[in-house]
Amino acid sequence: MATPPPFMNSNNLNPLTQGSSRLPEDTVIYSIYPDNPLSQDSLQSLHLQILNAVSPFTTSYIWQHEPFTLSIAFHPFPHLKGHLRFGDNLNDEWFTVFLLFRISVAFPSVSIQVHDSDGDFLLIEAAYHLPRWLNPENSQNRSFIRRGKLHIIPQSALPNPTLTESLNFLIENEQAAVAPDSMQSVIQNRIAGYPEKAKLNTHSVRVRVPVSVARVFKHAPSLISLAVEGFYDRDMDSMKHAAKMERFLKGGKGGEEEMVTVAVKMSRAMYAQLMQQRFQAPKCYPMPPKKGDLEAELGMKIACGFEMMYQEKKKEGEEGKGSGWKKYKESLEKSGYFKGLIPGSNEYKRLMENAEEYYKNSSLFSKTREMLNAPVRQIDEILSLPYSADEFKNEDAPPSDDDSWLYSGEDELNSALQDRQKEMELYELKRKKKKSKEQKDTGASSSLKGEDFDLSELVKTMQGFIHKMSSYEGAEVPNDRDPKEVELDVERFMKDVESVMKYQGDENVTRDMDDDGGSSDMDFAADESEDGSDMSDHEDGEDSFMHSYSDVMNNELKSTTLKKSFVNANEQTSVKNEGTSNATEDMDEEFSPVDVDVNLVKNLLDSFSCQQGLPGPTSNLLGLMGVNLPKDDNKGK
Repeated sequence: MATPPPFMNSNNLNPLTQGSSRLPEDTVIYSIYPDNPLSQDSLQSLHLQILNAVSPFTTSYIWQHEPFTLSIAFHPFPHLKGHLRFGDNLNDEWFTVFLLFRISVAFPSVSIQVHDSDGDFLLIEAAYHLPRWLNPENSQNRSFIRRGKLHIIPQSALPNPTLTESLNFLIENEQAAVAPDSMQSVIQNRIAGYPEKAKLNTHSVRVRVPVSVARVFKHAPSLISLAVEGFYDRDMDSMKHAAKMERFLKGGKGGEEEMVTVAVKMSRAMYAQLMQQRFQAPKCYPMPPKKGDLEAELGMKIACGFEMMYQEKKKEGEEGKGSGWKKYKESLEKSGYFKGLIPGSNEYKRLMENAEEYYKNSSLFSKTREMLNAPVRQIDEILSLPYSADEFKNEDAPPSDDDSWLYSGEDELNSALQDRQKEMELYELKRKKKKSKEQKDTGASSSLKGEDFDLSELVKTMQGFIHKMSSYEGAEVPNDRDPKEVELDVERFMKDVESVMKYQGDENVTRDMDDDGGSSDMDFAADESEDGSDMSDHEDGEDSFMHSYSDVMNNELKSTTLKKSFVNANEQTSVKNEGTSNATEDMDEEFSPVDVDVNLVKNLLDSFSCQQGLPGPTSNLLGLMGVNLPKDDNKGK
């Protein structure tokens, strides 16, 4: 037996168990976890009970690619699992969801998890009704089906739940995890109508096929899915088999094979796949001279699909190189097993032979070979017994179903879009109502227009906005946020600033203030510090620093025009004080406080006016706070 590559193990041989690989496209994967650990016998019993419970719904259902199945698994603990490729038929995926909900009702002591290549598609379906904290980053191991309802593990209970933690929480606190009614309604509406809806998805059509194909239909009608898949996914290699028709036409000679008319049941998606593609009949296939015979044309496509499917699966079964081998080879290439060698080189061939030998001796090879050979063996068994066209002559095939639905897809699409539009509008309405309530809580008034607009409301709204707590995610934070996450020691900060300014800023300031050679309080403080003597006390030192800092800043600002950009509180009364002296005016101007509210409103209005009616930072900021400034109707007059 060949030695496996060093990076390969039994886990990554199966493409569905590869942690690093993506899920197969158009595949739904589901797992059923019992509440209590079960022995192998008990798990097998549960397995059979579940399959018996769903069999009344699945017996007559035509699956697009593969039927609903379950298998026993023991990792990470005993449970049941399954996967189903739905392809172009989304009805298969939602019918599977319906079956899982029915299973959860019939077996209340299990929790079911389901997802596809898009992720938790049940949460995606109910996206407009999710809790605000729930997002794709924290949704892993949170959504489950249990007792006929969708459950979501609360973030407050388990911030980062493992699968075991989530299952235990569901057992102990089931009611706390039940999803909101709005989410339940969305999911239930999506699966409403099943299983009756599954029957509506079935299309019956009359076709004219070789008697060998008719016999296969009679004993294994579910094989239609493989035949349509073989036709729809054909390539140049598989079309070579259709050109010979060695299995379904005796010796590849159509004249020796009788043709019969039978009714075939398939899904609507299959019927659409057959109808939408043009395909030239092989020369060996007996087609009627009359063109436009739909029954004969559909029968030819189905017969060719059977031939291509049969020969390809037979070849892959003999080699054991189906999709499993392809994924196995891809994993080798991604892991650097071929060392960048050119395909076809001697060393590349040697490594490939080693990989093939190891693969053929693995358990995946035998499983793949058995799976691929299953339909081949079934067809061989059906056709091994004698058969003739006589057994179909007395059977009256019913007429084909009306296929007007095939050409009315636009109406269904518009209906689906309208439903989504209504859902979006309802979501926007709820969001606006909530936003309006928040505006009222902060004292916002967005309804004031024109002359009724009260500027004091703008000040109150801005003050409320400033006093709101914020985080790195924005101004709106969860209610349970801890406001003490970041603390600032003010005294320590002031000491650090003082220590820097004492020895750098004071010296320059002293020279500027005392050009006449005199000394100042700052000089005295510095001299005492240099001599090593203690300062009076902490408060005196701090006051001295703050007063000095303020004086220096005021002197710096005196030579600028910055003070003219602010509105002072005494500007309105300056006219009354015309008789005062210039010295008094200077003193009043120096010590008059700035009116913060007036300056706030003035600056906001000036910025809003500069936008000239266009979107800008001021209108955006006020809009977020729920304030709509009236338009300047006098502009330009």
